[in-house]
Amino acid sequence: MIDTPPAHPWSDLVAGYVTGYEPERGVLDLRTADDVPVRVHLVGDITAELVRNLGDPRVDLSGRLDELLVPGAALFVYGIYYPRQGGAVFEGKNLVFTGTRPGEYVFEQQGWWTRQLDAIAAFYRGAQFGTGPVDFRDYRTILRLSGHKTDHHVQETDTISRLVYGMAAAFMLTGNEDYLDVAERGTEYLREHMRFVDRENDVVYWYHGIDVEGEYERKLFTSEFGDDYDAIPCYEQIYALVGPTMTYRASGDPAILADIEGTLRLFERFFHDAEHGGWYSHVDPITLSPHHESLGPNRARKNWNSIGDHAPAYLINLALATGEPRHMAMLRESFELITRHFPDPDGGPFVRERFHRDFTPDPDWGWQRGHAVIGHNLKIAWNLTRMNALEADPRYPELARRIVMRMPEVGSDTRRGGWYDVVDRTADPRLGGRHRFAWHDRKAWWQQEQAILAYLVLAGHAQPDGSRADGARRGRAQGAEFLRLAREAQSFYNAFFLDHDEGAVYFNVLANGIPYLLGDERLKGSHAMSMYHASELCFLATVYGRLLIHDQPLTLWFRPLPDGFGAERLLRVAPDALPPGRARLEWVEVDGDPYPAFDPVAMTVKLPDSRTRLTVRAHLVPGGAR
Repeated sequence: MIDTPPAHPWSDLVAGYVTGYEPERGVLDLRTADDVPVRVHLVGDITAELVRNLGDPRVDLSGRLDELLVPGAALFVYGIYYPRQGGAVFEGKNLVFTGTRPGEYVFEQQGWWTRQLDAIAAFYRGAQFGTGPVDFRDYRTILRLSGHKTDHHVQETDTISRLVYGMAAAFMLTGNEDYLDVAERGTEYLREHMRFVDRENDVVYWYHGIDVEGEYERKLFTSEFGDDYDAIPCYEQIYALVGPTMTYRASGDPAILADIEGTLRLFERFFHDAEHGGWYSHVDPITLSPHHESLGPNRARKNWNSIGDHAPAYLINLALATGEPRHMAMLRESFELITRHFPDPDGGPFVRERFHRDFTPDPDWGWQRGHAVIGHNLKIAWNLTRMNALEADPRYPELARRIVMRMPEVGSDTRRGGWYDVVDRTADPRLGGRHRFAWHDRKAWWQQEQAILAYLVLAGHAQPDGSRADGARRGRAQGAEFLRLAREAQSFYNAFFLDHDEGAVYFNVLANGIPYLLGDERLKGSHAMSMYHASELCFLATVYGRLLIHDQPLTLWFRPLPDGFGAERLLRVAPDALPPGRARLEWVEVDGDPYPAFDPVAMTVKLPDSRTRLTVRAHLVPGGAR
């Protein structure tokens, strides 16, 4: 164990709040997120800038340090530690401010996340299809850092679906119909090339992908990846629906709904466990059985993805779009199982994620043996909170709060900011009770998304727990703490994950915020990355920020087809699962004209009969004080 600092200089990042500044001495005192004091010496040439959005110019603040370095100001300091007798001195070289005064965060500007989503959508639109007509035969899973394509010709179903989600979300926030065109063409391409309709069993399932060579294509029926090789994993079927479902929210296309319902029948007939509940993680491609010996370690197994990932990927959006009781019943089963089986009965900070068929834990499965995924814990807390808005159950917020109150200590970087990836489930006393990193201390973009959305939604949903004054104080204090954590996560993401040179966002950064550009993690398109998480973050950060936290309005765009949204012609415009009474529909326009046939509380629009496609704008406002 090293008891003293290295004898050589090293560079690092510190995130904190100003507690003092002496310009004549060049001494800056900070307090980190976990209340650790850090002294920074500002020596020589110092650069300073403001966190900026994609497409925005750099704002140089180097000449305004005396004005900006006031108590409470939040910033990042990148600098160099120089060893000296008994310790080290930290000299700051680059300062990144989150705002120009204490309590100001530039990403809380009303259009921040919408503009970011617009820029991300423009990047992927250009990278995949250029500026001309959209042809998904040109789509490629692998994109280089710059957005250029490689010679890899495999088109994966799930990555197309994720791109489709991002484009549909971008349309709903911006009204740019080019993005909707990409989403609808992508959905149609999935239907024509990646869908298999099993008429004998009356189900739909989705190929892993296709290998395209000119005019020829070879279907890839089973998964091509190590953990799932030669099987049909549930999560691939789940993510095949993420984009079409979001597109359905915008268009009401009955063909999309038919595909979704066919896939739900697949889940029910071949993945679902009628005895113990939930859905198996894999089925055999020939027998469609989850019990076949060919599945090896995935035989008769269940996991977070197969039990819970339905909700964030497509099922909450589907329930919001249809109001169908069957979809709510499926959500209810998923969250009942999460609440009952996922918490650690021994009081550990992490949920359990791997199970045998009877929900006996499977702690020794594959790469997750003894490991916890930080982002999955946060994702579960985020979605428990959403589910509680749809159907209140006191167990949901209780478990969500239990998770998020413990995650910062075990999963966040309280000195530099940001959230880690995978850690050991058990703390190591030789490391001072820390949880050892499974492989590295890098920070992935999608785990930052889960942290931001979890703490934002909990801040937005925070309510005083009871009518007594002490309960009201606890509710306000807890909401303020969640908002602080949300702001710190947003600060790190916006400061270090946005690629201002090439566009879109980086896959991974080092612990100190520097982009990690090696292997698959240097890519902007891959099996793991295709616009979904970054666009979901932009969409829902806009929803939660405007309607639940900052009391700002939100306008959404829809393009219902003439036969869209069924015989009822009922467009449901709620952008997410929001607490009852917290948002209402204030006005609606159809084809540019005011339209009166809407329910402000239910946030529904009774569409007129039409032989042509409609353009609908729905304007929502906060519905009441927290």
